[in-house]
Amino acid sequence: MNHQSQPHPRAKWGVVSTIKAPLPAILNFAAWHLELGAHRLYLYLDEDAPNTLAALRSHPKIKAMHTDAAYWNKRKGRPEKHQVRQSLNARHANNRRVEVDWLAHIDVDEFMLPDGDIGGILASLPADIACARMRPVEALAHGNAVDPDETAFKAFHLDQKKRQAAAQACFPTWGQFLPGGLLSHVAGKLFFRTGQKGLQIKIHNVVLDGVQNPGHTECPNIELGHFHADSWQHFFQAYRFRLEKGSYRSELKPQVRTDGAPNLHDLFQSIESEGGEFALKAFFQEICVADIELCLRLKANGLLRSHKLNLPKLQEKHFQGINTL
Repeated sequence: MNHQSQPHPRAKWGVVSTIKAPLPAILNFAAWHLELGAHRLYLYLDEDAPNTLAALRSHPKIKAMHTDAAYWNKRKGRPEKHQVRQSLNARHANNRRVEVDWLAHIDVDEFMLPDGDIGGILASLPADIACARMRPVEALAHGNAVDPDETAFKAFHLDQKKRQAAAQACFPTWGQFLPGGLLSHVAGKLFFRTGQKGLQIKIHNVVLDGVQNPGHTECPNIELGHFHADSWQHFFQAYRFRLEKGSYRSELKPQVRTDGAPNLHDLFQSIESEGGEFALKAFFQEICVADIELCLRLKANGLLRSHKLNLPKLQEKHFQGINTL
């Protein structure tokens, strides 16, 4: 009798993303997720970039397309807001011929950081689970607390009271205004089962037949490393766009649920009006730099993560010979 153990089941999974970024950044994102075992990457280029398109299409597991005028003409025109374009592109990917069991809708600056094999984790979820949430950990800029080849990340507690207590302990000046000390979302992003007809795919949620996130679960063994502000240059270059059209825009609600808390737009406007770029840089230094004091506080609260990503090596492995200049 053959007593050999059966292999553990693995789900086929993929990523859908709407992207406007330099080719090296896109290849880093693609190589990382291919290395983790992605079966398909559906990448929708939000600008005309022929070299990028050709490079991505050279890989058999990547389905890339330029969302040009002809593409949008079939969809009642190109929406002005990039968030709407992201949702429509994700829906397009889900409505294509199904090649994966699960699809994650994430951005080019988000890198899954799993504790274990993603295909195995997804295969282990009960059949009535239709979407699984990955919570973000935010990349810190390199400081004196980490080796050059490591990236430190700050996490947060799901419990609201514990989250804000830790934020104020770790970030004494500004933590009271930021959810868990994070500059970007704490909602995270979703894996969802493919083939659900009529599924509306938003940035942080999905909706089916009027029900938001049916069959939802947290997925604590897959964190989502978010490179939202991993250097001062990166933060400041994106700052004006985010204030006007992105995640710091004026119409968004405050992220901290306390009376009178400002939203990020008002917080940043206040900081800048009082001290200009110098004050913004001081804010960045407290919130976003992996110095020894911050990392010790994060570690004491169970919120410090560290990963060696080695992206140049992975990019060379998966896209050998591609000229990124």
